[in-house]
Amino acid sequence: MTVGEPNIERHNSYLPFSIVIPTYNAGPLFKHVVDSILRSSQRPEKVLVIDSSSIDATAQIAIDAGFELMSIPQAEFDHGGTRNLALSKVNTEVVLFMTQDAILQHENTLLRLLVSFENTQVTAAYGRQLPHLNAKPLGAFARLHNYPEDGYLTSLESSRPKGIQKIFMSNSFAAYRYSSLQAVGGFPEKLILGEDSYLAGKLLLAGGKIEYVSEACVQHSHNYSLTEEFKRYFDIGVFHREQHWLLETFGTPEKMGFQFAIKQTHFLIRHKRAYLIPYSGLSLVAKYLGYRLGRSYRSLPHNVNVLCSMHKKYWHNKSTSKPSN
Repeated sequence: MTVGEPNIERHNSYLPFSIVIPTYNAGPLFKHVVDSILRSSQRPEKVLVIDSSSIDATAQIAIDAGFELMSIPQAEFDHGGTRNLALSKVNTEVVLFMTQDAILQHENTLLRLLVSFENTQVTAAYGRQLPHLNAKPLGAFARLHNYPEDGYLTSLESSRPKGIQKIFMSNSFAAYRYSSLQAVGGFPEKLILGEDSYLAGKLLLAGGKIEYVSEACVQHSHNYSLTEEFKRYFDIGVFHREQHWLLETFGTPEKMGFQFAIKQTHFLIRHKRAYLIPYSGLSLVAKYLGYRLGRSYRSLPHNVNVLCSMHKKYWHNKSTSKPSN
């Protein structure tokens, strides 16, 4: 079976579902995302594009495709809150979330993900992300490492995956059982990022199961600069500091980071990109320093936190009071 080709041994099924896509100035790539949905063998009951007042052609592309468009002020976007708002506008038992830069790779990609929900214990499922065609080596490796070829079904008691990897999930391409979302209070609001991992933890603790469907593939990757890597991992550190219950329950990510570094070096050598090893080292250092600073953000001046973060609006809206967790 080639990468991204559906496993035809899994039988076909149809479940009514909706798609939700938050957008903001999505650019030309969004047209490819839309076209991939329109070519899908499984048609959603509704595609809701919830747009943060884009000033490019994003809204018009959605309208031309026949999608439902909802506009909100850019300042009101919130990773969890905006998705909760979208949930109030759909009425299907399965809701699939995508991002504006995730392209369905095959006409049966949606079907492959929906099949998971035939198991009534599955509360969420997410698909495999493969690099975009323009992905640079480090961006490509990140996707191939984080989204392996072998899928799995996990629960709180399952031995695979281990540690904090158990709550790894991405709303770039993930589906949820609506009733299960409601049972755990929906998406968390006012987080810097990580609403998907937070929700995965809540769903597992509530007794649900999560499936990683490796044959349901999208193209989605980023070519982050060293500065962007630092800022993203600073924000991850902030998230882990504020939601420390996740690390206390599922484990810390340090061991995973070491394994990632070793495998990335081997990847570059194997693909004749050894000359990138020094840059790879700098990237790993940027991630580590960003993460450690993020974990210590409460000891830093507010303006330093703003400078180090990828999500500036979070700090502008943040109360000076400490989080309740």
